[in-house]
Amino acid sequence: MGILGLAKLIADIAPSSVKENEIKNYFGRKVAIDASMSLYQFLIAVRSEGAQLTSADGETTSHLMGTFYRTIRLVENGIKPVYVFDGKPPQLKSAELNKRAERREEAQKALEKAEEAGDAEQVDKFNRRLVKVTINHMDECKQLLALMGIPYIEAPCEAEAQCAAMVKAGKVYATATEDMDALTFGSTVLLRHMTFSEARKMPIQEFHLSRVLEGLNLSQDEFIDLCILLGCDYCDSIKGIGPKRAIELIRQHRNIESVLNAIDTKKYVPPADWLHKEAHELFVKPDVTDPETIELKWNDPDEEGLVKYLCGDKAFNEDRVRNGAKKLMKARSGSTQGRLDSFFKVVPSPNNAANKRKADEKATTNKKQKGGKKFVRPK
Repeated sequence: MGILGLAKLIADIAPSSVKENEIKNYFGRKVAIDASMSLYQFLIAVRSEGAQLTSADGETTSHLMGTFYRTIRLVENGIKPVYVFDGKPPQLKSAELNKRAERREEAQKALEKAEEAGDAEQVDKFNRRLVKVTINHMDECKQLLALMGIPYIEAPCEAEAQCAAMVKAGKVYATATEDMDALTFGSTVLLRHMTFSEARKMPIQEFHLSRVLEGLNLSQDEFIDLCILLGCDYCDSIKGIGPKRAIELIRQHRNIESVLNAIDTKKYVPPADWLHKEAHELFVKPDVTDPETIELKWNDPDEEGLVKYLCGDKAFNEDRVRNGAKKLMKARSGSTQGRLDSFFKVVPSPNNAANKRKADEKATTNKKQKGGKKFVRPK
């Protein structure tokens, strides 16, 4: 779910914190990709166009097809992707997971009724709602990535939290996911639409956390409380308080405790046993692997291994697989040139330099005047 309504709120109030970009402009960047979100996109995208791609024995292969070709496209554009897989969900997420299970049961019943009625549109609608990334999907993709020479990480808990930790540590440039809670976890840069931007002809959206906070006029702690008020995966929110009201309350009162003291709790009833403090703590100190212990290494693809794994039962075309492996190798051999901004230090602009000289001259003048000597600036 991520954070409800956060993307629109940022676009409305802090539009300068978001910029649109093309995939080619991320040449030389290391990007941590939320693997589960990426796989879900591939499963949904193929299903929306018809039946899922399947192997000879009827097993879904859409996730493998999407991961294989999309990763090649990223690498061809000079991007170094690292996929991060979810681990065990935190206990606080159990209520949200139960709600999702209930919604799936409702969707299954609605699907059966639509099938009985012969309503193709409704059948497609509820089929998409039943799409789920399974452990088997993730294990197959891990095997594929290893053969492609692409690193992946198994997070101890939430993938977005692990991605954010890696961004903050400077291991990667950004987190690529559709879930806005990557910002709540502290990812300094968030990229949305990276894994499907070209397929859907959509630009990549690049969010910068520092600009988001500046535009919203919030600290990171206040931003986390705003996200909890909007609605997150770890606790319920206060019914009746929408995005605009939520940010007004946080700006005025600066934290949820003060908000609760200020609002009419009979009109805006907080959830019973509201775990907002625990949710805040989880966003501040999530369970992640120390990024300093993580070694990211991109290797040459195993062409024969890819052919053996993807062709045959999984029914991939051998010529296309071999062609994909060669593209990976070519991109890898041609990606030794880094980004220019990694070779040069940022220097002050002429205006900044001039301002600094004026400040230095003024300081010198004041110092000499205090010393009892009259100082005349030379013309």
